[in-house]
Amino acid sequence: MTGSPPIRLPAPLGGAPDLLVLAGEHSGDEHAARMVAGLLSRRRGLRVAALGGPRLAAAGAQLLHDRTAVSVVGLSEVLWNAAYFRAVIEETVRWIAAHRPSAVCFVDNSGVNLRIARALRLRGISAKGGGTVRTLYYISPQVWASRADRRFEMARDLDALAVIFPFETRCYADTGLPVEFVGHPFLAPDYRPPVRHDPDGPVLLLPGSRVRAVARIFPALLAGYGQFSSGSGARPAVVLYPSGPIREQLESLPLPEGVRLQQAGAPVGASAALTSSGTMSMHCALAGIPGAIAYRTDPLTYVMGKLLVRVPHLGIANILLGEPMYPEYIQGAASPGSLARELSSCVGDPERRARAARESAALRAMLAHRPGGEADWLSKNLP
Repeated sequence: MTGSPPIRLPAPLGGAPDLLVLAGEHSGDEHAARMVAGLLSRRRGLRVAALGGPRLAAAGAQLLHDRTAVSVVGLSEVLWNAAYFRAVIEETVRWIAAHRPSAVCFVDNSGVNLRIARALRLRGISAKGGGTVRTLYYISPQVWASRADRRFEMARDLDALAVIFPFETRCYADTGLPVEFVGHPFLAPDYRPPVRHDPDGPVLLLPGSRVRAVARIFPALLAGYGQFSSGSGARPAVVLYPSGPIREQLESLPLPEGVRLQQAGAPVGASAALTSSGTMSMHCALAGIPGAIAYRTDPLTYVMGKLLVRVPHLGIANILLGEPMYPEYIQGAASPGSLARELSSCVGDPERRARAARESAALRAMLAHRPGGEADWLSKNLP
């Protein structure tokens, strides 16, 4: 996105907002929207502005800029879009300085959001820098996986943090930052998951929501499914996608017979899944769908990840359980043969289905949503 036009955020409607929400990518937009909808149901009349996406707008926020249009993964993609991210950071800080919301709530997306929090402190705008704007953060960066020292920078720049995994509160115990576990948003009472387990259903192919990552991962999933579908006991496949641009990308590839595209929405019943390591892998794990993770990234990001990441697994369900609920096939290991064998095992092995159900139950108990959850946490931390 080099050479992209300057970003200029519009003025807030109705005067200084009570809250500015900063989210990036589709999952951040989704989680932030649920939080904002819950907040507005508790405190009607609050003025909320946001950088995020269409779901935040539908939840009642004034959408200042659509951040879901640019979703990246990996160091090379960050570098390619560096000018865009610098523009977002600079313009967001300018807007906050000009319009002084009572609070800013950052949602995930730490590469951009932590830089904004730091700038607000250094410029004396945030409460941590002697100003008036409270800085809150929902969904912690994975300090337990890499760059653990970030926790001290966060304590310096933030007023409060809400986390979605119970062990994360311990990660900040030596910082003085107020941290609260609010439960996982996928287990909130009103949350509608996009997938469910159906032992007689199709298989799911889930390449993710980021354009460049999809370009690397989807061909591997198709090749694995193609080899699986040539054998006995094969079944059709559904490819779930989050947005129009991803659909256009998927349609540019020749799809084997039996594969159909469907936008994520009403729950899809599935017997097995081949998934990238992101949000959808967690949906599948919580639903008890047996499957495997396939992940491919550019060589530079892969090498850097091997040097920096300190966890034994890539998928968050595997990390939480301490064992591979979803076998992981990374880079060249995501071969057609290995992925086809995983699908055959998922649909043909009753013990594997039973184990997936047990592991799903353990995850759901571990991540149970707290009453009020993130909306109550946000409400009590607003001025």
